[in-house]
Amino acid sequence: MTIGKTLDQLKIGETAEFSRTVTESDIIRFAEASGDSNPIHMDQAYAEKTPFKGRIAHGVMALAFISNVLGNILPGRGTIYVSQEAHFLVPVRIGDTITTRVEVLEFFPEKNRVKLKTTCTNQDGKLIVDGAAWVMAPKKEFEGRT
Repeated sequence: MTIGKTLDQLKIGETAEFSRTVTESDIIRFAEASGDSNPIHMDQAYAEKTPFKGRIAHGVMALAFISNVLGNILPGRGTIYVSQEAHFLVPVRIGDTITTRVEVLEFFPEKNRVKLKTTCTNQDGKLIVDGAAWVMAPKKEFEGRT
């Protein structure tokens, strides 16, 4: 079974989704991996005094969820993430279930580029992240994609 699609298999309007509930452990591990231990993410007493009134997840954690979809689902294995435009609209909190969605918008085959709409919404349907990504999709099947 092939995982993902090659450049010539993609279709405009094609979509893929991934959902994940953000946990305390996710935030701690993300802080450890990234080195970002900003107290807005790590310290409830501090975070309660901010406009967010409590801890929030790292905004770029949502971008990591987008990366997961691009690299594992659509286009999938072998995809190279080139750039990301992102607007962070609503904070992510512990316990939020984030649904990441990508949609193929356009192709530039001569440059091996695909533009995709990228969004993340929470369990209430609120848009968390809105943006667009550019990727290089695999041009043909290669070992490791099956």
